[in-house]
Amino acid sequence: MKKPKVILRNCQDYDVDAITGIIRESIAELECEIKGKIFIKPNVVSANKKYIHNSYTHPTVVESMVKVLKDQGSDNICIGESGGYGIPSRMFLKESGFFDFAKKNDVDLIDLNEHAMVKVPLKKGVCHREMLLSRYIKDAEFKIWMPKLKYHIFASFTNVLKLNIGILSHKERMLFHDHRIHEKIVDLLEPGYPDLVVTDAIDITYGFESAPYPVKLGVILVADDPLAADVVASHIMGYNPHDVKHLKIASDRGYGSLELSDVGISGDSDLEELRSKPKGNTRLFQVLSELETPIQFYAGLAKDTDVICDGGCEGAVKGCLGTIEKRSPGALKNAKKGAIVTGIYKGDVIMPDGPVLLIGDCTRVEGRLEAKKVYRTRGCPIGARDLFIKVPMIFSMPSPMLDPRDAALFIWNSMQKGMLMILNRFILQK
Repeated sequence: MKKPKVILRNCQDYDVDAITGIIRESIAELECEIKGKIFIKPNVVSANKKYIHNSYTHPTVVESMVKVLKDQGSDNICIGESGGYGIPSRMFLKESGFFDFAKKNDVDLIDLNEHAMVKVPLKKGVCHREMLLSRYIKDAEFKIWMPKLKYHIFASFTNVLKLNIGILSHKERMLFHDHRIHEKIVDLLEPGYPDLVVTDAIDITYGFESAPYPVKLGVILVADDPLAADVVASHIMGYNPHDVKHLKIASDRGYGSLELSDVGISGDSDLEELRSKPKGNTRLFQVLSELETPIQFYAGLAKDTDVICDGGCEGAVKGCLGTIEKRSPGALKNAKKGAIVTGIYKGDVIMPDGPVLLIGDCTRVEGRLEAKKVYRTRGCPIGARDLFIKVPMIFSMPSPMLDPRDAALFIWNSMQKGMLMILNRFILQK
């Protein structure tokens, strides 16, 4: 069998002409035959014009892809995303500039949650045995995944495989989003298996991936195989792919090898040189105990397991605090002293002069619990959004939910989303 191919091309700036040339040449090298209905999936998990500027695939990269497609005669192109849980994806698509780009280039851009979905069975699924899948994805004859390369708070890094969380509707987004998250990610590779990968790694990011900090890497990664693309990306980000949970699971399920020697790597960027570039606190928010804050963290086990619930309550805490700190730098350092507990913690939690917050339905302290006051937030699993009011209130930090501009955007885009869902349902029935 032929080796899967990964092309690493030097690209220092978000320049449409330069990126268009790189994509065109890479497609020719990969000998891709692109035709029929094309679906493009970028990463637009979040965006905010005031303080979140680097969390998403840059529109220039997607615009370059569309230019290549149109130049070769493809005109049946749809770009779609289901962004961060509980917030209208159209809001993020607007804030990131995607709607402006789509209008300028006369291309369809959709919030997947607003359109018809069909329930599809998954033959390889371990957690998801079936799922609601957008008809635009199901009917696509050629799928192009365009992730943003980022460090990730519980998945080590996010590139192609992790991108598939964004093909889920918000209705099903949080299913198995707990200690089973790594199996879930691989489940979604079956319906979300791309024919072509084009990764925006010009600026990669660290910190909470939905509100991150940029680092210049200066490369466009193009590949014809999703796992091979992630294997190469893992080396760039400083990880052994065998140690990245979802990559190991994907390989065990037969999606491919985790060995670099089994990947054909080409291009004008050197892998080892790229590996040396990421700088800054790349573990920021991956390990809560490393944060500079008077808040103490106690991570317990998921119910009926011997593993930390990294993709559930602990992940929600990381996401909540990462967003607060990005919006209001210094908020964590100046927070009120206290403690946050997730999962079933088997030790003592002693905080006589401060609050203790228990997060999640199953969370409890099996040892001694002493606090000035004990709070609890219910949910299983729980999302970062669900903590944006209570955590800041208890620990005296500014809440991102109380920003007047953001609140107005949320309300307006939620109304638009609701009206379009009704309209699209009516059109489908006719």
